[in-house]
Amino acid sequence: MSAANTTSLLGITPGFSDLARGSQTVFRAALDALSRPGRIQTVRSDAQLPTGAAHPAAANVLLALLDQDCTLWLSPSLASDPAAAYLRFHTGCRIVGVPEQAQFVWAASGAELPALDILASGTEYEPEFGATCLVQVDALDDTAGWTLRGPGIRDTQRLAVQGLPSDFVAQWTACQTHFPQGVDMLLSACDRLAGLPRTTRIED
Repeated sequence: MSAANTTSLLGITPGFSDLARGSQTVFRAALDALSRPGRIQTVRSDAQLPTGAAHPAAANVLLALLDQDCTLWLSPSLASDPAAAYLRFHTGCRIVGVPEQAQFVWAASGAELPALDILASGTEYEPEFGATCLVQVDALDDTAGWTLRGPGIRDTQRLAVQGLPSDFVAQWTACQTHFPQGVDMLLSACDRLAGLPRTTRIED
């Protein structure tokens, strides 16, 4: 290993103290968020995440889900963030330059979220190749806001989100016309996480 590479690794903090248990705990929180749309989950982890723009919930989910076969796109504020080097080191994921090529998309804010219709959405026969998009937002509240309907929701579920683009609901609805193709969304606010799978309908 070169001296330059050694130096670049000096600031990398530890991941999960128990890789199997830590990743399973975080994976369960992400799974619960997507299987119970709009219901806020708290992501708990002992991973020593680097200080920067990354929300703990989003960074921990990616730490649990990514591996060397995964492609990740980072929005501009995260591309030079310590979390990028941290995830590359701990997961071996490949960072790509354009969001269209990514299996996972990580946006530091709603302002840096790419247009949903350019993201990988799978095909009619292989919808599972649609991207998973993590977006850091200002706040989440599952007692007010939008009315959500769809699988995993008994009758309706409320969700208020601060920090998404003003046309997000219109973009989301337009993408659903191509179902089962689409993207799955995870919204993070600090250590809190809420899921919007492609099956969820949003009533503004």
